Amino acid sequence: MFHNTRTGRQVKGMWRLLKWLVYLAVLAAIGVVAYAYIGPFFGADFSAPAKERREPVIIDVQ
Repeated sequence: MFHNTRTGRQVKGMWRLLKWLVYLAVLAAIGVVAYAYIGPFFGADFSAPAKERREPVIIDVQ
């Protein structure tokens, strides 16, 4: 597929780099999902604040 030229080696190296970046992205996604499920066991609190908050909104309509 690739010839033994400098350009062929560069293309092959680029595909190798792209492949590793995809592997790292997949591992990062798995890590984030695992942290979302396991995090509360280690004290991470992902719940929304329970306090109701009201703030007036001033709309400048002319």
